[in-house]
Amino acid sequence: MMDRATPAKGSAARRLAARLVQAALPGATGTIETMVVVNPANEADPSAPDGRELRERLAARVVLLDPDDRVLLMRYDDGPPNGVHWATPGGGLDEGEDYRAAALRELAEETGWTDIALLGEMHRRTHTMGYADAMVRQSERLYLARTDQRRREIAGVEAMHAADGIAAWRWWTLAELEATEQAIWPTYLADLIRKALAGTR
Repeated sequence: MMDRATPAKGSAARRLAARLVQAALPGATGTIETMVVVNPANEADPSAPDGRELRERLAARVVLLDPDDRVLLMRYDDGPPNGVHWATPGGGLDEGEDYRAAALRELAEETGWTDIALLGEMHRRTHTMGYADAMVRQSERLYLARTDQRRREIAGVEAMHAADGIAAWRWWTLAELEATEQAIWPTYLADLIRKALAGTR
C-alpha cells in the first residue's frame, strides 16, 4: 500500500524553500515567489530559421525530489528537433491559468499525485523547441517540491502517458544525471539542484 506523502507546511517550510532558492540563484532577492532569474546562457534565438518570429509557449515544470535527493524525470522519445530526452514533469499553461496552478495540474496528470506542495519558484529559462509540428519559444518556470517517499511509484496514468508521449519515468540521482550521455532538459539540472541543496546542509 502506497503511503501518502506529507507536503511541507508553514513558515519553516517557506524558510527552507527560501534557502534553496537563494542557494540555487545567487544574488536573487525578494520573496520565495519572486526570487528567480533567467539564465542568459540558455536564452534561445526568438526567430525561426527563415526569420519569422516564433510563437511563445508558456510552461511550468516541477523539480520533485525524494528523501534521497533523487529527481523525477519523464522520457520523451521525440523525433527531430527535440529528439529523445528526459525532462521534469510539467507542460504548457491552459488559457487563463497561472504558472503555479499549471505546475500542480501537470504534476497530478503525469503522476496521479495530488498531495504535493510547491516550495517555491526556483528557476526560469527560455529555449527553442518543437511543439505541435512547429517551432516555439518556450518560456518555463521551474518549481521546487518534495515527496517523503523514496522512489515513489507512479501508477494508474498509463493512458495519459501514452497520449502525451511519455515513454518512461525514472528517479535519478544527481551523480547519474552528471554521468549520463542521455539528453537531460535542462542540461544543467544536476548543478541547479546541487546548488539548491548546498544551502540546507
